Amino acid sequence: MSFTPEEVERYARHLVLREVGGPGQQKLKGARVLMVGAGGLGAPAALYLAAAGVGTIGLVDPDTVSLSNMQRQVLYATGDVGRPKVEAAVEHLSALNPHTTVETHPLWLDETNAGAVVAQYDLVLDGTDDFKTRFAVSDACLAHGKPLVSGALGRWTGQVGVFHGQPCYRCLVPEVPPDAETCSLVGVVGALAGVIGSMMALEAIKLIVGAGQPLSGRLLIYDALAAETRTVRIGADPACPACGS
Repeated sequence: MSFTPEEVERYARHLVLREVGGPGQQKLKGARVLMVGAGGLGAPAALYLAAAGVGTIGLVDPDTVSLSNMQRQVLYATGDVGRPKVEAAVEHLSALNPHTTVETHPLWLDETNAGAVVAQYDLVLDGTDDFKTRFAVSDACLAHGKPLVSGALGRWTGQVGVFHGQPCYRCLVPEVPPDAETCSLVGVVGALAGVIGSMMALEAIKLIVGAGQPLSGRLLIYDALAAETRTVRIGADPACPACGS
């Protein structure tokens, strides 16, 4: 897989980076990455994945762009209000990097369709705020052996974890929390979505090129108000409804 002179210039800072270089950039170019949710987390993650030279990005989101998205969903512009998110996303991501192919899935993922979509990709990022979707995506990744980068945020706190086999996402969250909160209910500072979404993209890039130590089996928690991070290990739950014995 060769690079055009334009690509060599575009990815110059990656090509001189020891942990990426030509072989790593070729892996990025050949990668197929699924982004579930093109909102607060999916927007910055998709931008950085496209900028990094990921060859194919799949976007899952059935929503349209609203004015309230502008505070944090940096993939869109005010003129996109009312448009399907995946339609606007294709336009902006293609403008950022015409070498990236964007595939769209304007639907909700659930236990009936998640497997068919996930199976088409090498790696999955989940930035949704719906636990039923999260469970369906996690189960599909487990069934098809796909690494899952999961991100979440609310108010001033965000988290990122990587799941590949055991432990799975359900080892961390076995069932829908009775006090589950969404950003629409409790609010979120817009810049936090950029921080966590960028972290998700970074973990995906590390997984693709084989650099460093991904957050596999670990959860990074970022407290923006205190400007502090901590990382906790996630143990495999023998009673997990998805991966337990």
